[in-house]
Amino acid sequence: MSFVRHHPILFGFVILAMSIFGLTAYTYIQNQQREDQGAWGDNQTPIVITKPAEIRPLVDEIESIGTAKANESVSLAAKVTDTVSDVHFEDGALVEKGDILLELTNSEERAMLAEAKTTLDEATRQYNRLQNLIDRNLASEQQLDEAKARVETAQSRFDAIVARLDDRLIRAPFSGVLGFRNVSPGTLVSQNTVVTTLDDIRTIKLDFSISERYLSSVKPGQEVIAKSTAWPEESFTGKVQTVGSRVDPVTRSVSVRARIDNEELMLRPGMLLTIRLVQSRTNALVIPEEAIIPIQDKHYVYRVGEDHTARRQQVEIGRQRPGIVEIISGLEEGDQVITEGVIKVRPGIKVIPKNSQAAANRQKEARHDQV
Repeated sequence: MSFVRHHPILFGFVILAMSIFGLTAYTYIQNQQREDQGAWGDNQTPIVITKPAEIRPLVDEIESIGTAKANESVSLAAKVTDTVSDVHFEDGALVEKGDILLELTNSEERAMLAEAKTTLDEATRQYNRLQNLIDRNLASEQQLDEAKARVETAQSRFDAIVARLDDRLIRAPFSGVLGFRNVSPGTLVSQNTVVTTLDDIRTIKLDFSISERYLSSVKPGQEVIAKSTAWPEESFTGKVQTVGSRVDPVTRSVSVRARIDNEELMLRPGMLLTIRLVQSRTNALVIPEEAIIPIQDKHYVYRVGEDHTARRQQVEIGRQRPGIVEIISGLEEGDQVITEGVIKVRPGIKVIPKNSQAAANRQKEARHDQV
């Protein structure tokens, strides 16, 4: 009491502080109770989240990795040793079959071709003149045969020079994409000199391996889905073309080749692709995997009926995919199962689905109480 008489202000401050602390604690407890009531309905009825069992397509797949290859690929080189006179392409150009890519020096051959053309024309005129004389009985058959032989000889020489000229032209053997240009005008090239590369990549060959245990389930025509780290948002689909005839005795795997359309030229030879080989597509009844309650070697779910009563239901599960589980038996399409709030549920009790009108009303009351 003497302390109070001597220090009344300090005593009042202590009383005020204790009052504030008590009010704060009371408010905290009330808020906690309201939050608990937000998850529980009247009479401790839990609010849960439910999802329906639904039919979805499930895909059985074999995963692997493979390497992309060009449909056709070739390194272009000269047929003869000579000097480059003209280059008609740029690095990475798209070319069509038959396009002239490079010319070698051919001045001598062109002169020889002109001479051979003149000789052929003259021999042809002599033959035609003798043909007219034969018709009027003014020349013999022997003379006509000799003239015909001269025409054929001149034609053969002309064709040989044309072929030699053609050997000095490097053409695209098929349509595709060129690589880097390795020569320039004036470069002396030989038969071993690679001028450039040509790849047909409008169609990609995809080679990959699978375990021998899948050999009986892989056939030509099956769908293949490939993805590349270069295009993470894209999927490239194709078909199995060939299944290898031998199993590797070391790895116990078999090689498979698929073809993928690549009209956009996004894939390039040598790329590493992840592959999903589709075995089958079937419709199945599935539920979210968080609804499954494993007990020993059995599986259960809480199914919520129209009366909002939670009933524990044993189910048989099948295939599992990220986020979903196939239900073989125990549920039907449209059945509501509890996915969140299972820990608060006991068999036979009433629940309030969070997406129901009762849950909405209960949450509205909780907000009103907080105000």
